[in-house]
Amino acid sequence: MNLKLIKKPLFMGMGAFLLFSCGQNTTTEESAQIEEESKYLSKPLVSHIYTADPSAHVFNGKIYIYPSHDVESEIKQDDSGAHFNMRDYHVFSMDSPDSEPVDHGVILDVDDVPWAKRQMWAPDAAEKDGKYYFYFPAKDHDDIFRIGVAVADSPVGPFKAEAEPIKGSYSMDPAVFQDGNEYYMYWGGIWGGQLQKWRTGKYVSTGDLPYDDEPADDEPAIAPMIAKMSDDMLQFAEEPKQVLILDKDGSPIKAGDHERRFFEAAWVHKHNGKYYFSYSTGDTHNIAYAIGDSPYGPFTYEGVILKPVQGWTNHHSIAKVDDTWYIFYHDTEISGETHLRNIKMAEMTHNEDGTIQTIDPMKKP
Repeated sequence: MNLKLIKKPLFMGMGAFLLFSCGQNTTTEESAQIEEESKYLSKPLVSHIYTADPSAHVFNGKIYIYPSHDVESEIKQDDSGAHFNMRDYHVFSMDSPDSEPVDHGVILDVDDVPWAKRQMWAPDAAEKDGKYYFYFPAKDHDDIFRIGVAVADSPVGPFKAEAEPIKGSYSMDPAVFQDGNEYYMYWGGIWGGQLQKWRTGKYVSTGDLPYDDEPADDEPAIAPMIAKMSDDMLQFAEEPKQVLILDKDGSPIKAGDHERRFFEAAWVHKHNGKYYFSYSTGDTHNIAYAIGDSPYGPFTYEGVILKPVQGWTNHHSIAKVDDTWYIFYHDTEISGETHLRNIKMAEMTHNEDGTIQTIDPMKKP
């Protein structure tokens, strides 16, 4: 058991007990702790390990969450994200949105993947014909991000990884969207996610900074990628294409528009016949969204779903449970450390006009 993980929740519970039992004798420190507790919209779903980048799906009437697994790291923090040095994945299940998540343990370790070296970042999962497919990014032995797939007969594994990454895959943050009988993968992330290094169609390393080869501010922003999946869900069925995110006047969002341009964490859901492409704006920390008429886009920017969380990263997924939509996300409430995160969830509401109500993760309703 990780004592560091349980220390803060235990202290918070003790502070609440002392407040109500001691009345006016409550110390300033205890009051400050309770004030800290009250500022979050949602509580952590998991506290015995650090979890982030939650990918949530409903399979057979049950919620399954596939997060990345944050760990303590001796690697120095830098702009490439090297300190996010995750090496395995767990899966969690919930019978309902109000139930406690069940940890089904490790479903895949870096040592189980022949081509992978390190940094197993944000994953996703999909189901087809009773088989479950787990998609994950990792750096290969040349330190280039690729996307792999592992297969299981159950949503909780055990998953067996393919010996090679998906052909033609690169960068990170895979997200697979099912539209009828078709499945599409979206992916990509700039800076440490290396997407900018593929602008020529081949990997080009251009210096020490991970973002030194971005477009100029007045040029179109780097676009995330999409490809339809093959029938066996193990490869791309077509050449990857760019996903265009447009302003309302039809022009591409510019690279210098950090409040709205794509950074990482692509996700797609469908509502009332429209396709919603949501993503993280990265260094401005929003989960933004754009709406389109096709899974390929183009998508027109509409607004912000989730305002910045505590912590540098903001990464999400969206799932419908019965008749209610939920956004799954992470912050750093437990640890206060950028690379040691905890997953959360909150209700999400579509307005009658199709827009989505903005959620503030730091404010209770």
